[in-house]
Amino acid sequence: MFRKILVGLVAAAVLLAGVAYLLPRQIHVERTITVERPAADVYPLVASMHRFNEWSPWSTLDPTMQLTYSGPDSGVGSKMAWSGNSKVGVGSDLIVAAIPNERVDVALQFGAQGPARSSFLLVPSSTGTGVTWTLDLDLGMNPIGRYFGLLMDRMIGPDYERGLARLKALAERAPTG
Repeated sequence: MFRKILVGLVAAAVLLAGVAYLLPRQIHVERTITVERPAADVYPLVASMHRFNEWSPWSTLDPTMQLTYSGPDSGVGSKMAWSGNSKVGVGSDLIVAAIPNERVDVALQFGAQGPARSSFLLVPSSTGTGVTWTLDLDLGMNPIGRYFGLLMDRMIGPDYERGLARLKALAERAPTG
């Protein structure tokens, strides 16, 4: 009887591991909001790691989070590293590409989870600027990570929505120019 249970458990584990490699390796999360301001008013808020926590959805999760900034105040090379409680963890953001008033690309490092890429795309609209915040992550060959990837949009998407709403509020209450 014990042998049948053991064989069944091993077979189930092999099946689950095999199925994991049929799941997506690449994860993409994307959210968009319209900010009723020109891109020139929005860009400084997304192109500076020094300004990120003014609107970040995670900044309120750990008021004692330790932040370290390096590089220029904004643009390529602007970097923020953080260390906080279990809700925010440990990691860093580094701006790796920036096209003024159009796009900012950020290399992310989340503790031991490995690298990811995030982007802010600014597109003029009839009422201001469409801001799209994306996350792209390669889960590699980790079968557990691939199952985890199925939940990524539901886990990160609401945070991105809160962050974009905070970005919108911050940009729209600031003086123009």
